[in-house]
Amino acid sequence: MAAPSDITLKDLSGQWNKTLSDDTDAILIMQGVGWFMRKAIRFATITLSVKEYVDPETSVTHVDITNTATGGISSTTELRTLDWTFREHKDGIFGEVRGKSRFVKLDNLERGKEGDDWLKKGWEDENGEFIQSYVESVDNGWTADQVWGFEKVDDTRYYVRHVLVRKGDDWKQARLVYDFIKK
Repeated sequence: MAAPSDITLKDLSGQWNKTLSDDTDAILIMQGVGWFMRKAIRFATITLSVKEYVDPETSVTHVDITNTATGGISSTTELRTLDWTFREHKDGIFGEVRGKSRFVKLDNLERGKEGDDWLKKGWEDENGEFIQSYVESVDNGWTADQVWGFEKVDDTRYYVRHVLVRKGDDWKQARLVYDFIKK
């Protein structure tokens, strides 16, 4: 189902299914994910359960996400604090990582590396605020830069993540598209 117009990045709370997304196999290879797990991810139905809230003591936005997949893949948790401060995390698929997240305007995204412009293209409102999530692998030498927003796909509004993964001089990109299930 399309993302309702009243759902914004200021409140992504609800359930979302990954659909219509680009193939992520090349990215997962770059991130060191094994063949069996890549195939399981490819054929799994992945559901995000999102809770977004503002901490009343700090006024900082948090986006807590539980990723649940069919096919026997263990669920994972993403705890995003939108204050652009690095936090360590051990992920069941990606291993030891450290990441940071924030609200950002597209003009404030880093420029200069091949692929950077792709993070900025295709959005429903290119002048609005987006969520940027940047993650570094502690063990495998890759980085992942994501920009989250809303995009029209086949004339339907979806929650979308543009993902750009780098390792050395190599880079891969994918667009992850999420169908709204329910609040």
